[in-house]
Amino acid sequence: MASDNGKSFLDKFAEVSAKVGNQVHLRSLRDAFATITPLYILAGIAVLINNVVFPLFPLDAAGLANLQTWGSAITLGTLNVSAIILAGLIGYSLAKNKRFDNPLACVVVAISAFVIMMPQQITATLAATSPLLTDKITSAEVTGALSTANTGTNGLFSAIIIALLSVSLFIKISGVEKLKVKLGEGVPPAVSNSFNVMIPMLLNLAIFALAAALLAVCAGTDLCAIISTCISNPLKSIMNAGPWAVILIYTLANLLFCVGIHQSTISGATVEPILTMLIVDNMATFAAGGTIQPDHYMNMQIVNSFALIGGSGCTLMLLLDTLLFSKNKASETVSKMAILPGLFNINEPVIYGYPIVYNLPLMIPFVLLPDLFIGITYGLTCAGIISPCIAQVPWTMPPVINALLATGFDWRAGVWQALEIVIGWPSTCLYEDFREGNRQAGGSRRVERLTFVPFTAAGAGTRCQCPQLSPLRKDAGGGNNSRKE
Repeated sequence: MASDNGKSFLDKFAEVSAKVGNQVHLRSLRDAFATITPLYILAGIAVLINNVVFPLFPLDAAGLANLQTWGSAITLGTLNVSAIILAGLIGYSLAKNKRFDNPLACVVVAISAFVIMMPQQITATLAATSPLLTDKITSAEVTGALSTANTGTNGLFSAIIIALLSVSLFIKISGVEKLKVKLGEGVPPAVSNSFNVMIPMLLNLAIFALAAALLAVCAGTDLCAIISTCISNPLKSIMNAGPWAVILIYTLANLLFCVGIHQSTISGATVEPILTMLIVDNMATFAAGGTIQPDHYMNMQIVNSFALIGGSGCTLMLLLDTLLFSKNKASETVSKMAILPGLFNINEPVIYGYPIVYNLPLMIPFVLLPDLFIGITYGLTCAGIISPCIAQVPWTMPPVINALLATGFDWRAGVWQALEIVIGWPSTCLYEDFREGNRQAGGSRRVERLTFVPFTAAGAGTRCQCPQLSPLRKDAGGGNNSRKE
């Protein structure tokens, strides 16, 4: 009965998690961030080169400024317009996931609605060389301009919410047949599609413009400011109130991996967009010469660099341990195949090859090691022992190198990541002991490795079937399956 209850719980957990991860808006958000990630990586590289590499050159201030124009241009075209780009990507992803036949129209709607909801008048700080600058006048009200405070990293949350709202409404209105303008046969598809969505697009943007006007005239504010105050800042505060929220999410995400569902189903749709915004904020702050604040110490790069060594569950240590000490031929074969992808933090061969999936003892270090490293790394950052992460680097970057790049070449971060490998290595004893089998008295009996039964689709969600445990056998042997002493 206990076993049945355990299976029932795992099945329900997997089903609920799969439904959450496959929710169309969360899935669209995950897809959009996956698409825009290369821009953030490019921006991170440019920030590092501009602020760490270029200052090493023997140049005067003017020469350095001229050289840094390259990185500044990249920052302008990536970080400073990232909210606008993200809005368009969300519109496209949502249209694709809802199988809407004109995703490009959704891109237009998302970007237009986002710009409409921005303030029509902004406050600009006068430059030191401005003839208008006096002791009493240091800023000016400007119309007909967009602020990078809204189009850049600070506007990401606004872009997400407005894009999701506008495109969802647009798709709903576009489903009304009476609002479609049909031009008949013989008309090019591009022209026909544009006329089909013309009236819904006009109605949609008119509604958002009316909302923007009411907020500006009646409340003296704008939707971007409201979202930032009421949603964006509180969520960021939750992520940075300590590592606990991040640890909780990644605990659940890695547990999902252990029942056959990829961890991004939960983490990629919930916590990673917020953590990505925080590291993007850090890049913008560092590029501007500012200081990273403690409320931005927890970010996506801490997870990628310090909690995913070898991939989810920090399985690089398991691979190294198996290659060095294990005599089990099957394990050695899996490790030889998986070691190269593992160095680049790709570890599906390990997860499904050993397997770690559905093997409870193997699940323990897989789930707990990342939690431990997230907490310790956050504590070291708060204590000033290692520098905060200031650049987003590719998650496939090998260990030590990614820690150095993420922290602006702080050697202490590289040393700490190397220590993580040493600290995590003893956990591989638990992996090995249960993977190879537990010897009984006299060494004649042992528990065979668990056999993975692939999960199958069930309805809209994903249902996982529990594996079967091989019976105890007296002829199992064990001499060749023991670790090297």
